[in-house]
Amino acid sequence: MQINPPPPLPAKYLERLRLILPADRLEACLEAMGREPATTFRVNPLKATVAQVVEMLTAEGFELIPLPWKADAFVVPDHQRRPLTECAPCRQGWIYLQNPASMVPPLVLAPQPGDWVLDLTAAPGSKTLQLAAMLAGQGRLSAVEMVRDRFFRLKANLEAHGAPWVQLYLKDGTGVGRTCPEWFDRVLLDAPCSGEGRINALYPDTYAYWSEAKIREMSRKQKRLLSSAARALKPGGVLVYSTCSLAPEENELVVAQALEWGLEVEEIAAPCEALPGLTQWQGKNLPPELARCLRIVPDSLMEGFFVCRLRKVG
Repeated sequence: MQINPPPPLPAKYLERLRLILPADRLEACLEAMGREPATTFRVNPLKATVAQVVEMLTAEGFELIPLPWKADAFVVPDHQRRPLTECAPCRQGWIYLQNPASMVPPLVLAPQPGDWVLDLTAAPGSKTLQLAAMLAGQGRLSAVEMVRDRFFRLKANLEAHGAPWVQLYLKDGTGVGRTCPEWFDRVLLDAPCSGEGRINALYPDTYAYWSEAKIREMSRKQKRLLSSAARALKPGGVLVYSTCSLAPEENELVVAQALEWGLEVEEIAAPCEALPGLTQWQGKNLPPELARCLRIVPDSLMEGFFVCRLRKVG
């Protein structure tokens, strides 16, 4: 039987990548986009300890490779992905399959005991659950999702993984800042995006709807959500803005507008390898402090991500 190779990635997408990434990182990025995504998971401390999970999975024959910068996260070989999703620890909510890049925004937000934290566009709940584990019952966590079926998926995920106490709201995140002004100590906005960082040449559905028009559409939505997040944040509070896009229009240019709303970009101690944010795009100079942002480039382990930590001054 003849197997047709996947269609090539969009030419315009590749052209843009050459402008965004250094040549050495571009080559590795494109190589990663032609391979199967890595299989990674995080232990859920609301249900089990790392030792319990390691003991059980090792006994079942899983080959666990620890993630160097996160002690409760592991990589398994590609051929063990399906068995992992069917194993008892996964069924019981002891582990959560999650790409390591997706684990970075909650780490950068770094909620503290007693904080009231908002996850503004929360479904399907990987980062909400990670925040719940980080708070460990010593704070409040509210999560908002506006799409009905995604909201109920979020609810089911949190209940299955030991976090039914998270306050959930089925509502449009762009209105939260107006109804809850300056309520929250920390806000995570992992914004809806074009998904550029998850494009994989083996799976045409990951780029079937990619276009520059889509990037512009998402940028407009992201700015509205970030404005709402900023309004909902207490003075002195911390806001993390992240996307799984590589596009500057969805990342640096969105943050640049937020700097006009009393937000300042803070330095990030990067837990993993990442590039600094861009300070120029398409011949236009951007605020130099955007270099403090992180752009995680797709590689053999990581999906593409953008992360920025902001503080509300005044």
